[in-house]
Amino acid sequence: MHLDHLWLTDFRSWKTADMILARGLTVIQGNNAAGKTNLLEAIAYLATLSSFRGAPNEALVRSGCTEAVVRGEGHRSGRDLLLEAEIRVAGRGRVALNRQPVRRAAALMDALRVSVFSPDDLVLVKGAPGGRRRWLDDALVALHPRNDALRREFERVIRQRTALLGQARGRLSPDVATTLDVWDTKLVQTGEALADARTAFLARAQPLVAKAYANLADDLADGVPAGSGVPGPSGPFSGVPVTLTYEAPWRVQGLAEALAEVRDQELRRGVSLVGPHRDDVALSVGGLAARTQASQGEQRTLALALRLAAHLVVTEDLGEPPVLLLDDVFSELDARRSRALFDHLPPGQSLLTTTGPVPEGADPERVLEVIDGKIVGPDGVPNQ
Repeated sequence: MHLDHLWLTDFRSWKTADMILARGLTVIQGNNAAGKTNLLEAIAYLATLSSFRGAPNEALVRSGCTEAVVRGEGHRSGRDLLLEAEIRVAGRGRVALNRQPVRRAAALMDALRVSVFSPDDLVLVKGAPGGRRRWLDDALVALHPRNDALRREFERVIRQRTALLGQARGRLSPDVATTLDVWDTKLVQTGEALADARTAFLARAQPLVAKAYANLADDLADGVPAGSGVPGPSGPFSGVPVTLTYEAPWRVQGLAEALAEVRDQELRRGVSLVGPHRDDVALSVGGLAARTQASQGEQRTLALALRLAAHLVVTEDLGEPPVLLLDDVFSELDARRSRALFDHLPPGQSLLTTTGPVPEGADPERVLEVIDGKIVGPDGVPNQ
């Protein structure tokens, strides 16, 4: 899958933008705050109907305007695609695929999927559990629309159940008990299904994360070059083992029993205390907790490895890679790790933003520059 052409009107900082993309690597250069990230954000919006920066839709509309428009032309599996999105400050926007209305992001999955790498990815390792849960669930949604439906239903159940606990104000009346039992049953059904899906994904991602980490860190496993695929005496990449462990204490006894045990606490506090919305992924490098014991370089390398692994799992299931969006990630890496990342980037279409020159090791098919709100090619003329 790939995008050939992108048009923007009143999106973020862009009054208008018109960008032709290479089917391999396109590098977009420009100063800080020039609007480079906004271009990648627009592409991701066409795939997900949301901002990868966590911004609400109204923030995507240029200041002083009431509506933004994002249009993209591309191809997937030999099929021409036209994606169009109208984003409004007030009211519901409009999304269409090949002129046909689209109401949910899941309907776009057969057209465009993206993998986003950004400097903020460090929070996957250093940050709170919520970031790691989002990484997991975003990967599940990219794998199949049914996972999007499961996540939405689980989130709906948690919202309704938590609202009920808040309204109860610590009192378990007969009506509250009956309704809470209903929501507990729904929570068990959706929560255990979501946890099972997360665990299955982690089992697939684990060896890919380990391999990607070894490749990026350029480490050695018992004297064997990382990335060679040749196992040492203790297994591949045993020099710096990387592990991912799904942490859900409630799974030992089952969610139904865990909910029964904490019901009194939940009523007193008015919140849902147990379930996948509280779970975490424990990351370790060399047997040490990555969040607290790994160096900044190790943490950043692991964050990139997590993104690469998710991208590879999705590629394996789809039979073709999502579009890679690399937002200024090389500014955070030393020259060795930057070169290693380029050496191990998966095939397919990629877009890279940078404030400096084209990073060493890159081999772009197209280089664009953002100057004074315009996108120009290497000859200085607008990219039309």
